[in-house]
Amino acid sequence: MNPTGHAHRPIWEKYLSDYDEGLGLVYERFVLNDFLDSLRREHGIRTCVEAPIYGMAGVSGINSVALAQQGVEVTLVDDAPDRATRVEQIWGELGLKPNMVTVSPAQWGDLPLPDNAFDLSWNWAALWHLPDAAALLRELARVSRKLVFVAMPNNLQVGYWMRKWVLDKAFFPTVDERWVNMGLIRRTLEKAGVRIVAAGVLDVPPWPDTVMPASEVLKRLGIRSQKLEAQFSGESWSWSTMAYYSGQQPDLRERVMKYAWLDRAPLPWRIKAVWAHHRWLLGRVD
Repeated sequence: MNPTGHAHRPIWEKYLSDYDEGLGLVYERFVLNDFLDSLRREHGIRTCVEAPIYGMAGVSGINSVALAQQGVEVTLVDDAPDRATRVEQIWGELGLKPNMVTVSPAQWGDLPLPDNAFDLSWNWAALWHLPDAAALLRELARVSRKLVFVAMPNNLQVGYWMRKWVLDKAFFPTVDERWVNMGLIRRTLEKAGVRIVAAGVLDVPPWPDTVMPASEVLKRLGIRSQKLEAQFSGESWSWSTMAYYSGQQPDLRERVMKYAWLDRAPLPWRIKAVWAHHRWLLGRVD
């Protein structure tokens, strides 16, 4: 296992200059943005820290952009100096400037941040990349004065198992799968003094979670069809959250969120969990 999350380095490097992330990732970002904004409004979030920043595929470091655009002071923590520099440049393209903190891969359990410094500390899907995820969770509890939010891939849904056993078998030996266990995350946070106040699922689109573009899924399944490939490639099949953030594609959110009917459905989250791509916990620091 490569515990620092750098096993797929060429992939994250690609998306630091190529902003075409695919429909699934752009959808994931929009539903996450809505969730984070609901936390901001309900709990008066004015400062946040996201650590680490590399849990989501696609363009690194932009998970907190929507919060920053609403006036939240954002701190980002990364363990790759070259990536951190490029993330700062990407934010600069949007007229934004995060507080960027760079640590060593062994420093996730000792962040150079003061106690109780942020209204929200959070992470999206990065725990299994870390050498000691429990230490990072304790740090998220230490630096927050209000909320801790953590999400991980949902190993109950079919796309997870498609990816594990068919599409991307080489990925799973590089991560620590224990940390898709929400019970383990809950117990670790509770031991750190965090009271869990809510749990649920997020990112429930009408397609499986394969963490790769549809064209790549077809290729790995051995499906050769020019008609199908044409549907999932070319200029008409370009999806970029950055294009939305920069104002180049103001209609992108409307086009993407038409698929959000399952996310928005008034169903118990445990029913949605059969298909949801991520599960999450929200805790309050007492």
